[in-house]
Amino acid sequence: MMAGHGEGIAVGGPVRHIPVMLAEVLDALRPVSGEIFVDGTFGAGGYTSAILQAGADVIAIDRDPDAIKAGKALVDEFSGRLRLVHDRFSELDAVAGEPVDGVVLDIGVSSMQLDEAERGFSFRGDGPLDMRMAQQGPSAADVVNRFKVGDLARIIGMLGEERHAGRVARMIEKRRAVRPFERTRDLADAIEGALGNNPKDKIHPATRTFQGLRIFVNDELGELARALFAAERALKPGGRLVVVTFHSLEDRIVKKFITDRAGQAAGSRHMPAVEIKAATFDKAGKVVAASDAEARENPRARSAKLRAAVRTDAPARAADLSLFGLPALPALSPVVER
Repeated sequence: MMAGHGEGIAVGGPVRHIPVMLAEVLDALRPVSGEIFVDGTFGAGGYTSAILQAGADVIAIDRDPDAIKAGKALVDEFSGRLRLVHDRFSELDAVAGEPVDGVVLDIGVSSMQLDEAERGFSFRGDGPLDMRMAQQGPSAADVVNRFKVGDLARIIGMLGEERHAGRVARMIEKRRAVRPFERTRDLADAIEGALGNNPKDKIHPATRTFQGLRIFVNDELGELARALFAAERALKPGGRLVVVTFHSLEDRIVKKFITDRAGQAAGSRHMPAVEIKAATFDKAGKVVAASDAEARENPRARSAKLRAAVRTDAPARAADLSLFGLPALPALSPVVER
């Protein structure tokens, strides 16, 4: 899965953070002085910096404590205009505490998380099998070493879209009985041994499994769904919602939400009448992909898609997660099954 924040200049850090589709995001948000925006995925502060430079104020949120620490310099630079909050973006309406003019969400893991081997998100370098964005709760190692083989297969198959999920899960079950998985390279090498390495494949055999585990450990799809409902509650009439996704699972959720909220349930003369619901959003243009030039410069932008919508004055609807058809998966709790 491509990162939500590419390699370039990080706030207060090395040159590695390029905010994906920045020009397109700003064009959709149209920030001006006096407005308030929520950046629900602060990361290295790329979008936040650009919005602040355009004159608007920002309430930025990140559940990663490292991102909050790294953003202190930006808070000082824009004294009084940036509020940086350690929280989940699914709570963005409560965090904001007031109606806002725009919400931007850049979904996925950040380049800083990928580049830090000790965070355990990537097998490019060897690190602990962690993957926790918030740095608390059950880790990927807990899931791999303790979940039932059937549950592992569902997680890897549904969230990683790995067609050999059953084979991977059975390999994990057999190997962990001898020695638990604790390191990223150990798991990646074991998966490669189980699946082989087809030279025609563009990605490593472990990529999809790592994606599935990471999405599950961080409840990324559920968080995104709840964040969209929170944005609906937080935005003023005329407020702009902009979401950049990097995977079909994420983009499908955003598309379903905007389509549902921008449409009106209508009855048929052959069917009983249904309640007509006022649209809470108007679609703002078509889905936008990263330009060829950006994709060449920043490979992490290749799969990026941007969807935008504008809030109407209709009351927010009920937050019903059944709208998204999220996969039925085992619960991730502090005590997982052995």
